[in-house]
Amino acid sequence: MPPKVVLDWLYVGVFAVVGIVLAVVPLIVVWLLAPQMRLPQKELTYESGVIPFGQAWAQFNVRYYLFALVFVVFDVEVIYLYPWAVVFRRLGAFAFYEMLVFLLILMVGLAYAWRKGALEWV
Repeated sequence: MPPKVVLDWLYVGVFAVVGIVLAVVPLIVVWLLAPQMRLPQKELTYESGVIPFGQAWAQFNVRYYLFALVFVVFDVEVIYLYPWAVVFRRLGAFAFYEMLVFLLILMVGLAYAWRKGALEWV
């Protein structure tokens, strides 16, 4: 391999090792320094002092998951508006019309979710 490729992979390796060390060393330090007392309260489901009652497993309505999923999808899509707005003046009219198409697709998706009832909370 040419030296540049080896040097590039060396950078990747060093970056990976440093990343792993920066993630693992604090965990080891906390494990070594943290108090290791075994109290009965620590074995409870909650450490708030409130005695848990009933089952921990509860079934939720699927609408909550659909609402959260629709929120995440549109939230991520709206993130793409910021870089476009930063360079809008340099891009010209073509970028404006492309963004209109993008927003139209978002509005169609929003109308579809609304019509299917995915935005109804209860």
